Amino acid sequence: MITITKRLDLADTYPLDRIGPLEDLLFFDIETTGFSGDTSNLYLIGCTYYQDGSWNLIQWFADTADSEPEVLDCFFEFLKGYRILIHFNGDGFDIPYLLKRCRRFKKPYDFSGVQSLDIYKKLRPYRKLLGLDSLKQKAVEQFLGVSRKDQYSGGQLIEVYKDYLVTRDQFLYDLLLLHNEDDLKGMPLILPALYYPDFFQHPFALKSQRILTETFPDGASRHLLELVCVNEYPIPQAFSCESGLIRCQASGGQLTFLIELYDGSLKQFYPNYQDYYYLIHEDRAVHKSVGGFLDRDVRTKATAKTCYTRHEGCFVPQFEPIWQPALKQERSDKLSYAALTDVCLRDPECLQSYIRQLFGQLGVRS
Repeated sequence: MITITKRLDLADTYPLDRIGPLEDLLFFDIETTGFSGDTSNLYLIGCTYYQDGSWNLIQWFADTADSEPEVLDCFFEFLKGYRILIHFNGDGFDIPYLLKRCRRFKKPYDFSGVQSLDIYKKLRPYRKLLGLDSLKQKAVEQFLGVSRKDQYSGGQLIEVYKDYLVTRDQFLYDLLLLHNEDDLKGMPLILPALYYPDFFQHPFALKSQRILTETFPDGASRHLLELVCVNEYPIPQAFSCESGLIRCQASGGQLTFLIELYDGSLKQFYPNYQDYYYLIHEDRAVHKSVGGFLDRDVRTKATAKTCYTRHEGCFVPQFEPIWQPALKQERSDKLSYAALTDVCLRDPECLQSYIRQLFGQLGVRS
């Protein structure tokens, strides 16, 4: 086994005290000859950590086919000095893989003494919203503008490692270490991705709201509700997206929604239709206590579909009822609306509830 250590010059990209004390944090990444911990081998574990005022790198490399157990020993002994383990998809791959290799070699190690922070899992709910084609580490690095020297994937390096074991070629050795080092150096550099969970999960304050008119080339127009919201967790890269009735764009600590409004007539349906008459000529329902005095030729028993009154005006879509009455075009519609005059977004609780609805429509699944 070969142990490699060096100091690293890493930019301060994220307030790590939100995660824990610097000296408690350990970033790690592994390299293997396959995806299964039962049928492939571990050949490299690398870590970055903060000590003596600087970032440091340590790698344990299995330079022979039988040195894998020693790599495991060195890593798990080193791990005992840390409380928070940071990784990219380590919960899904690295940690289960290492546990299988420990069982294979009858090693007593586990991860019970550390807290796990998986950057991949933190970002996953926001992939669609951010327009990411994939959530591989390199894709996140590209989104954040992080560059790397290494151009290989872990899969491509499997044969490189096998060739190295035969040839001991220095060029192949350097390739293997560089890939792992760039993954490790990239991990602190993609920590700004954690600004996005911070941004989405913390409360927003309403900065402004107004009604806009959007005019189309054919002369038709529609109204939009513009909501400008802010919070204390600015994001590093702006994004924009849209889905159905909603458009969204964010930059810095500001989030702007454009929500298509409905102009016209909507229905307020009543649940207990057996207690109502439907007025044929007026196209509305009235309670039997009132309709019972009307001539029989102008009224009929209401049904679930005809037990409503109409409301005219401008309406805001709501995907779960927040404001009452909840109005619909038809009773079976899932989407309801609230009269614009009834919508109060200055109330913090209503604002947060409505923003969560909008995020849900845009594909955020926390």
